[in-house]
Amino acid sequence: MLVPANKLPTHQRRATMRIYSALQMGAYHTNHCEDYLLVSEIGDNKIICAVMDGCTMATDSYFASTLVGKLLRKIAKEKSYQELYEPATFGSLDDYLKAVLKDLFGELRQLQNQLMLDERELLTTLVLLLLDLESTQGIVLVLGDGLISINGELMEFDQDNKPDYIGYHLREDFETWYSHQKQKLSFNKANDISITTDGIFTFESVHQPTIT
Repeated sequence: MLVPANKLPTHQRRATMRIYSALQMGAYHTNHCEDYLLVSEIGDNKIICAVMDGCTMATDSYFASTLVGKLLRKIAKEKSYQELYEPATFGSLDDYLKAVLKDLFGELRQLQNQLMLDERELLTTLVLLLLDLESTQGIVLVLGDGLISINGELMEFDQDNKPDYIGYHLREDFETWYSHQKQKLSFNKANDISITTDGIFTFESVHQPTIT
């Protein structure tokens, strides 16, 4: 969950931003947590946040979600350096998001070839948020299932237990694939933002024992 202090002066916002995160292995996952999360600075006064959920029925489901998180962290660092030396490289947040995803696809394709990975080893959902801390504008893309909350308004993306995993599309033309993405949302003036995998729907209330 992200809570930017958008009413403070611009130069104070980064210092006062509060970020809350939670990651826990599911009750039915005995060996590994199949989810992964990332929060990282990217460029000037922006952050990238992502949550991934590996496919339980695939091979080593924790691997895909973790790999995507590590690659996004690498890409964020590279984009930060690129923006430092070439400030006019990126235009809108949508352009920035597209550039990040294009790099992610390229990295995944390369690793799939190098490690001879099967498609079933690269099945993970992705909820990807790019936020401008200065303007509190942002954009979110959901690949597969997920849940977004912006200023208290919930938006659930449910693909009926048949998520459209990233791994299904690595052999496709990226430009064509990206142009067909419908689970994308831009927003302005966000006071609070939350992104989560569909694992949140399995949370249960903790019942305290009754003392007699």
